[in-house]
Amino acid sequence: MTSATSSARSGTSGDVWEKAARAGYAVSGVLHLVLGFLIVRIGLGSNAEADQTHALASVGDNPAGTVVLWLAAVAFLALGLWQLADAFRAGADGKDRAKSAGKAVMYVALAFTAASVAMGSGGKNGDQQAQGFAATLMEAPAGRALVGAVGVGIIGAAIYHVVKGARKKFLEDLKALPGRELGTGVLWLGRVGYIAKGVALGVVGILFVSAALTANAQKAKGIDGAVEWLLGAPGGPVVVVLVGLGFAAYGLYSFARARYARM
Repeated sequence: MTSATSSARSGTSGDVWEKAARAGYAVSGVLHLVLGFLIVRIGLGSNAEADQTHALASVGDNPAGTVVLWLAAVAFLALGLWQLADAFRAGADGKDRAKSAGKAVMYVALAFTAASVAMGSGGKNGDQQAQGFAATLMEAPAGRALVGAVGVGIIGAAIYHVVKGARKKFLEDLKALPGRELGTGVLWLGRVGYIAKGVALGVVGILFVSAALTANAQKAKGIDGAVEWLLGAPGGPVVVVLVGLGFAAYGLYSFARARYARM
């Protein structure tokens, strides 16, 4: 594992693994662009669903969609394994290990979802997954506390995203190519994208906390439920459109990250 982690960090794994991992960022960009489009449509009055499963299904509906979904699954898996290797990298501190491990779980889950959609199994949408997860936790001892802890953790992740965007800390993840500099476009796409994702995640966290306080797992929601909640708030349609544009901005930033990521 030591040699694998060092090669992952330095990008000396024959380049194949690194290129596949970078492709994972590009696929994430496509996914966020589709999500952004769906969220904007909701803000404008459409009945679209804004979750990752539905976004991947939209990609699969296009010509050669099944092939694209399988390529997406491979790219997400490569990126997830890269993050897992980074979590075991020699010299990494506990915080970095936890962040890399969390990202590994997320990307492997996306790989599984993409493969499931490619095989014709749409699976559950984001809200159903969130409600099922909350219901399972509710059945455990101190289940409400566990659901509340998940909500607090998601709110923490939301704050992290907002701060990372506002303070431009995402630039630490990037490295300009020799003789070039990162453009202002990358800077603003990253700022807007991270803040928009933070807003959506914050609502998801609040809904999980609400589910814990009321002992009602049905109140737990995913991104789609968060968008619906925002839609009902004052100025909701405008806020939802802005969040959708922010997700699209994050998608475009992800394309830049595919090229400039500090691997």
